Amino acid sequence: MKKDALVNWVLFAVLAFIWGSSFILMKVGKEHLNGYQIGGMRIFSAGLVFLPFAVFHITKLPRQKIPLVVLSGLLGNFFPAFLFAIAIEHQIDSSLAGILNSLTPLFVIVIAILFFKVRMQRSKIIGVLIGFAGLLVLSLSKGGISTDNLWYASLILLATFLYGLNVNLVSFYLKGINPVHMATVSLACISIPAALILWQQDLFSIALYDRAAGWSIAAASLLGIVGSAIATALFYVLIKRAGGLFASMVTYGIPVVAIFWGFLAHENITLVQLGCLGIILSGVYLTNK
Repeated sequence: MKKDALVNWVLFAVLAFIWGSSFILMKVGKEHLNGYQIGGMRIFSAGLVFLPFAVFHITKLPRQKIPLVVLSGLLGNFFPAFLFAIAIEHQIDSSLAGILNSLTPLFVIVIAILFFKVRMQRSKIIGVLIGFAGLLVLSLSKGGISTDNLWYASLILLATFLYGLNVNLVSFYLKGINPVHMATVSLACISIPAALILWQQDLFSIALYDRAAGWSIAAASLLGIVGSAIATALFYVLIKRAGGLFASMVTYGIPVVAIFWGFLAHENITLVQLGCLGIILSGVYLTNK
């Protein structure tokens, strides 16, 4: 039992680190690419990596479940990739983006109760609220929440809603599916519309003739391979092992990673921020318990 819990926490930490570092790659990508190009390259590269595996894995999926697997890819990867990239392109404040992104566990609870008629344990709801409260105070301590560009901030809000919907979809309708099979097939399928968007955005010509855009394209590709392909497989494994709500609490670990990068960059880390991280982790622990 303790070994299972340890594995869950390791998966939690790895996912928090991957997704917490993804904003760095998006910032590098936007130096020469727009939001549609970053999102398209992210999904296309992830699907391209998984394509050889998907050819074999799709035969192992129940036929009636394949449309749901593709829908999971759209909700959990395709649309959020573009929504986040477009929002980052337009200089969304990082504190506001962090708070909105961390609404995912709340959406998981609300959608589960309203649409799936789930009776959620009080301790889990309290854990989510404690974690969110710690995140809110942390964001305020780092300089306040900007209300500029609310339209683009709403794109992140929509992405978190889609994340919450996808977590419930996987938890209730795809629970018996192998997580790796699900990740490879879903990403391989959604890479097709992503390739069409890249063609419409003329990214392939940019890759051939614009040498300055090379680092941005590489960053978007790495974001897809690590932040979408590998992370999606690990996320589905975590949902299967520990449940959708605990898996969605990974979004609360992103500020911890942000503090880590700030520490390496010799930024000033205050006791208030460290205290907020303790509150966030206590909320995650209570939810998992």
